[in-house]
Amino acid sequence: MILVWTWTKRVLATLIVLFILLQAWYLGCIVLWKFVNPSQSNFMEIRLDELHEKNPQAKLKQQWVPYERISPNLKRAVIAAEDAKFPDHEGFDWEGIQKALVKNQKKGKIVAGGSTITQQLAKNLFLSASKTRWRKGQEAIITLMLEAVLDKPRILEIYLNVAEWGNGVFGAEAAAQHYYRVSAARLSADQSAHLAVMLPNPRRFERIPNSPYLATRSRIITNRMGDVELP
Repeated sequence: MILVWTWTKRVLATLIVLFILLQAWYLGCIVLWKFVNPSQSNFMEIRLDELHEKNPQAKLKQQWVPYERISPNLKRAVIAAEDAKFPDHEGFDWEGIQKALVKNQKKGKIVAGGSTITQQLAKNLFLSASKTRWRKGQEAIITLMLEAVLDKPRILEIYLNVAEWGNGVFGAEAAAQHYYRVSAARLSADQSAHLAVMLPNPRRFERIPNSPYLATRSRIITNRMGDVELP
């Protein structure tokens, strides 16, 4: 019994050390990205692997553009559509989370997440799209790190450069070129609203760009954009 307990403590101690080292690695990456742009997110690597299964020569469409070269229209549209309280919260929209929980309970399944832009960035940079408790817990820790190390403009800049906007299409510049043949800096209000509405399920909406849902939702977001204050 003593031997079993000794080995149990050693295993637990090892797991704790590994957990701390993993968190330190995440934090180190975030500190680096305060000054250096991330070359690729974990979510981008996952999508590229999926594309390579069908075409080994496949490449992602993505081109980094700095914050000032992304249209204010797109910034406002994404905040209006994804996270209206982004400039003010510290990583979590507790009211939004509560509403999502109530909605999910009524539907009997997960239909809403209540995730903020910072939470989505944490997932995109380091994690996967799985909905396990471990992933959500790790996402919360990374979210706190992002908010502690980066300011809001930098969080939004990175998010807009790594967000998925179609099959192999990542970032605002690639999305603007792919859908409208313009640069991210020249996106109009209507174009920006349309791109923002695509974000929850971009690969699906890429196949049905003229769906009534996208049109209706885009008009709603366009009307909200004037109320958005940029960080």
